[in-house]
Amino acid sequence: MRATLLPYAHQTIEADDIAAVSEALASDWITQGPAIERFEKALAARGGARHAVAFANGTAALHAACWAAGLGPSDEAITTPLTFAATANAVVYQGAWPVFADIDAATLNLDPDAVKRVATPRTRAVLPVDFGGLPCAYDRLLPLAREHGWTVIADAAHSFGGAYGRRPVGALADMTTLSFHPAKLITTGEGGAVLTDRDDLAERLRSMRHHGISYPDRARPWRYEIDAPGNNYRLTDFQAALGLSQLGKLERFWERRDHLARRYRERLAASPFVELPALPADRRHGWHLFLVLLRLDRLSVDRDTILQALRAENIGATLHYALVYRHPFYRERFKYGPGLCPVAESVEQRLVTLPLFPAMTEQDQDDVLRALDKVFAHYAR
Repeated sequence: MRATLLPYAHQTIEADDIAAVSEALASDWITQGPAIERFEKALAARGGARHAVAFANGTAALHAACWAAGLGPSDEAITTPLTFAATANAVVYQGAWPVFADIDAATLNLDPDAVKRVATPRTRAVLPVDFGGLPCAYDRLLPLAREHGWTVIADAAHSFGGAYGRRPVGALADMTTLSFHPAKLITTGEGGAVLTDRDDLAERLRSMRHHGISYPDRARPWRYEIDAPGNNYRLTDFQAALGLSQLGKLERFWERRDHLARRYRERLAASPFVELPALPADRRHGWHLFLVLLRLDRLSVDRDTILQALRAENIGATLHYALVYRHPFYRERFKYGPGLCPVAESVEQRLVTLPLFPAMTEQDQDDVLRALDKVFAHYAR
């Protein structure tokens, strides 16, 4: 279908982004300087939170949130198996036990009823993931967490720019973690952040990204203390400058993604070979990913064969994600095995991610759709 590969994702970097980075590099500060604070203030305002704390990447943001929540070796934290492993890894970094709850078959997000089933007296936190960009059922997860005293850490790496009702992603949990990897809605190259309304958590987050350092006497900044070891998870000023420039384009980037995603849905709605995840009317999807579920009962091959065939047409379709507890580390360390989350296991076998990014043209998208038609026609039962 194409002479060159159409990737599943690609950053959009424009002249003003480059100029912003160049200006930061020519300034007196290239790390721990004023661009960080400007970026954080803008992030907090966009996410509807009192505080934003920037980090070196999204994984660092997740780790810092688990650290700030006080997770430790005697604790459990519940999350979804259908996520990048960084979500669960952040729990493991703290010595805590990751517990996987099944997903909702319609939205592909964490199922609150499944969370109830796996919770124990050791549960300290729940980490819902806005999979693909769709905000989770926070109207059910938050009351459940409040009832039991759990901290809610929303992994919103996919959904910044989205909303639940009138509340933006960033204002839906105790802490909301973001990623600014080039595949995401905006980028700082690598980067992340945690948004929160709580002053105490914001203070802990800032300490954690800077080795766990606190300054009890602001008049003598050379005097500092470390109550608990943190990490060097700082973002640079030139990355923050890029992020601030990109943040001003978030709505434009989202609108383009939304246009392409709705065009996919219109074209694929009648396909006998795929099903589309639910799109609840009360939520604004972030559209990091466009996902389809194969109707394997109507195809003669499995998902991997379909992906290989699409790649042969230079369509960069891929899988998000192999279930976390299927990875060797989780199988061996925590003794997780097949059957743990039946809905997620069924979904994983059928999942395909199609290309979606702001610079895609409708011609690019038509190439994807034609490739799907060709592959499905070849492998139809």
